Amino acid sequence: MIDYAEGSGKQYHIGVGKEDIGRYVILPGDPGRVELIASYFDNPVKVGQNREFTTYTGYLNGVKVSCTSTGIGGPSASIAIEELHALGADTFIRVGTCGGMQLDVEPGDICIANASIRMEGTTKEYAPIEFPAVADFDVTAALVESAKKHGFRYHVGVSQSKDAFYGQHRPETLPNGDELLRKWKAWLMLGTKCSEMESAALFVISSYHGCRAGACFLTVANQERALRNLPNKQVHEIGRTISVAVEAMRQIIESDKNI
Repeated sequence: MIDYAEGSGKQYHIGVGKEDIGRYVILPGDPGRVELIASYFDNPVKVGQNREFTTYTGYLNGVKVSCTSTGIGGPSASIAIEELHALGADTFIRVGTCGGMQLDVEPGDICIANASIRMEGTTKEYAPIEFPAVADFDVTAALVESAKKHGFRYHVGVSQSKDAFYGQHRPETLPNGDELLRKWKAWLMLGTKCSEMESAALFVISSYHGCRAGACFLTVANQERALRNLPNKQVHEIGRTISVAVEAMRQIIESDKNI
């Protein structure tokens, strides 16, 4: 493969080198959330910023950890995961937002994805569609334990990963609307908890590289509740989801120390 970084020792897209990254990485989508997440670390330092990829590194429980933004969707997330893995990262927790799908998933709830529907294009370049996008069990268990510890309402189940935000929110206006609506109905019947845009890529690429990965999301709103005139006041405060992810990472770090 061509060295696009031309011998700099930095990864081409994320703009950081091996010395900048811990093996444990929290992955938000929004670059604007990285500094907030890093404020939970000890001695956080900004080590890179390029395009949608902003990276801070600090310490949790005395161990080096990082936080890198991935941008929106599978293509940019896959680049971040690939380049972080190349630098030695092997444990990822995705932190983001989602839309609830089941009626009991209310705005403000935490959704923890144990698997994801591959309704996107990135993972098709990694694995046949029959291969499942599945989270690491231990990372998922740590997220569940963290949510319980914080006393937050949470749900564990399958997420839908999509490429088109507006394909979810106004499918009836699109040329492929009938297909989108048919699949949405199927996902609902199958008990899918939420819809988001990155976890399928995270899970499949982590499986390919032998990494551990999990994902937790703040439910901003639930369009199925809105359709039925159920309470659906939007929630945008991401702090509780960050708290769940950071505490889960602490648990994983301590567990790894005992291996």
